[in-house]
Amino acid sequence: MITLAQILRDHEASLQQFVGARLRPEHHAALQSILACHTPACGEVRYHCRACQQVQQAYPSCGHRSCPACQHGTNRQWLDRQRQKLLPVDYFLVTFTLPAQLRGFAWHHLRWTCHTLFQVAREVLAQFARNDTRLGSQLGLVGVLHTHSRRLAFHPHVHIVVPGGGLTGHHWHARAGRYLFNGRALATVFRAKFLTRMREQGFTLPESIPGHWVAQCEQVGRGDQALTYLARYLYRGVLREQNIVDYDGEQVTFRYQDSQTRRWQTLTEPASRFLWRVLQHVLPKGLRRVREYGFLHGGARKTLHRLQWLLRVALPGIVTQPRKQRICPCCGEPMGITLWRRPCRWPVPTTRRRCLA
Repeated sequence: MITLAQILRDHEASLQQFVGARLRPEHHAALQSILACHTPACGEVRYHCRACQQVQQAYPSCGHRSCPACQHGTNRQWLDRQRQKLLPVDYFLVTFTLPAQLRGFAWHHLRWTCHTLFQVAREVLAQFARNDTRLGSQLGLVGVLHTHSRRLAFHPHVHIVVPGGGLTGHHWHARAGRYLFNGRALATVFRAKFLTRMREQGFTLPESIPGHWVAQCEQVGRGDQALTYLARYLYRGVLREQNIVDYDGEQVTFRYQDSQTRRWQTLTEPASRFLWRVLQHVLPKGLRRVREYGFLHGGARKTLHRLQWLLRVALPGIVTQPRKQRICPCCGEPMGITLWRRPCRWPVPTTRRRCLA
């Protein structure tokens, strides 16, 4: 299988020449982590077989959230935790998207844009819930930030999974059917609030901002399917290595599923352009891709548990996946770890000693 690290090793210099000053510290950190993954730069692990005394050496993963060779179990763990919060109601997926005219602004102010996307989306949904007397005043929201399109272009938007119902005090109001909120009305309020935030921060608004933005609100069954889709891109980057179908040393071909036709298509381009297409979606350090609000927030567990008890929810048990054990190639017995060494990631700072003489 063609790996991203393999392409990076061949074209790291051409990537830096192609991108230039657009490479931020988070891009450099991701690049170095992916190159070091499963190499001696990440440390050393030694396995020992007690049956035949066989010793094997391996190298750990880098652990970076954008590395496609890492975090295999992290997505599953997040999805298991979300399934423990599911309610027996209809779920809706609400998507707020920035127009193309603001993508350049979003790129240069990525941290502020992502934070504001979450905040404004939450405020809009909370406002609509308050104005709907049949729904209730408090919603539960799980928001996931995406910065990519299917072709991996820069396309910031936020997906929010919403249970079909709300809380008013201790009363639950369920919303049945395929309708939650009007998408056009959501887009209108979202546009007004987001542009207001930009003006308050002193940003200059582009003259070509469209009058109509895009917001979608669709019913997605009982929620598990939407959560499974969102879990794909939380860790391990925006491209699975199995979708890299060809690499001849200069050109890279990867496949993607068209959002309109749902058919798989391929795109071929120079390696440096492909690498930047992937690395541009690395988020700044400390920027959370997932946020929870309302009765789904981590601090509202008691409220959620009372709600699940009220709705007589039978929670699925969390099946703990056993760690895969390395099997001895000589005798077939499981091997144990005798050494786990990680290198010092940061050099020890040198302090200037004061002369006491």
